[in-house]
Amino acid sequence: MTITEMLGQSGILTVLGMGVVFAFLVIMIGAMNLLHVVVHAFKLDAEKPETSVQSTSASAPEPAASQNNAVVAAIAAAIHDK
Repeated sequence: MTITEMLGQSGILTVLGMGVVFAFLVIMIGAMNLLHVVVHAFKLDAEKPETSVQSTSASAPEPAASQNNAVVAAIAAAIHDK
């Protein structure tokens, strides 16, 4: 097998491989567009309102805020130790 034949086969293999990948991407985009149409047709993309009761107490955000402050303090202490 000569170098010319090997280059010819490698070129064919490269074009074939890129063609397969391109065909797969085209099929995948088509499937995604079809799924988009189906989801919109059945209205599966609409957000449903939450039915849970929300607490009205003002103390609910407190643990998250104090936890945030603790994290900030720990980071500041670690930076100061360097």
